Amino acid sequence: MWQRLFGRFAKDIGIDLGTANTLVYVAGEGIVINEPSVVAINKKTGQVLAIGTEAKRMVGKTPGHIVATRPLVDGVISDYDVTEQMLKYFIGKVHNGAFAFLARPRVLVGIPSGVTAVEKRAVIEAAIGAGAREAFLIDEPMAVAIGADLPVTDAGGNMVVDIGGGTSEIAVISLGGVVVARSLRTAGDEMNEDIVRYARDHFNLLIGEKTAEEVKIAVGAATRQKEELATTVRGRDLVTGLPKEVTMTTEDARKALSHSVRIIVNTIKTIVEETPPELIADIMQRGIVLSGGGGLIRGLDELIADQTEMPVRRVEEPLTAVARGTGIVLNDLETLKDVLIDTEEDGLLTYASKSS
Repeated sequence: MWQRLFGRFAKDIGIDLGTANTLVYVAGEGIVINEPSVVAINKKTGQVLAIGTEAKRMVGKTPGHIVATRPLVDGVISDYDVTEQMLKYFIGKVHNGAFAFLARPRVLVGIPSGVTAVEKRAVIEAAIGAGAREAFLIDEPMAVAIGADLPVTDAGGNMVVDIGGGTSEIAVISLGGVVVARSLRTAGDEMNEDIVRYARDHFNLLIGEKTAEEVKIAVGAATRQKEELATTVRGRDLVTGLPKEVTMTTEDARKALSHSVRIIVNTIKTIVEETPPELIADIMQRGIVLSGGGGLIRGLDELIADQTEMPVRRVEEPLTAVARGTGIVLNDLETLKDVLIDTEEDGLLTYASKSS
């Protein structure tokens, strides 16, 4: 009874449950949390030691019995219990008050398009287990389109390319639904691995994922750049085993990322080929919308425009587009309910309602 009473005063929450970062949007307040999707666990006791930013600081620096792990892989839950703990932490952080443990908010979670019914159920159950009164799901490309203020409910084509940490989401949207879509496992994490391999093969240098990500942000490029940037990279020499320092340029990064970039661009071209011609005409006029952290790679917009012969524009604040989209839907849930994933056929909506 008390949970139902205080649930009325809980804040509706939109969550971009990303492989690399989790963003939380609170109705009426905007994005209040943007932290890494990392959890540090003591393997001896099973105790959660840290979550988010504090846990990410521990990556690669913990003793054997402490593991800093990411509970989501390729955009879907790989460890249900840890994901529930992480969501519970973020929901509690939003309701930071004396009655936070009684808050029962409505939660809308952005997930990759094309996930299985089992993966959908895992997200719903994790949100309910973390304290949600009701849990809804929305495709990430749809959330991006809404966050970018595209007319998704109109009878016209909108194309979105969202390159996150674990997945790249490519979709054509019309009349509040996804017409054609692909969810690729080639995204930011794969790009980091590309840089790790390049450093090993060309410089005999062993670097970690965190260093590779820093290189990607500093000099990452999809095309040759007029202005050559450079960054210092430190790691271990694979020949001597001693510390080593090298310089990587935008041209090095372009070569390293070329494989992943080619896969993404070729998939975009495939989606264009599968899109009905009437919608293609709309997209040619409106352009392709590029979002996500991977969308910030230098020259990627120009490369996609060149390969598809259509205009490409980056959404404003690409890292937060999914979270902003969930917030817009929450603010007008009755009007925009048709853009949500229909979970009735999988029995998930019934489960959520019974659990509330």
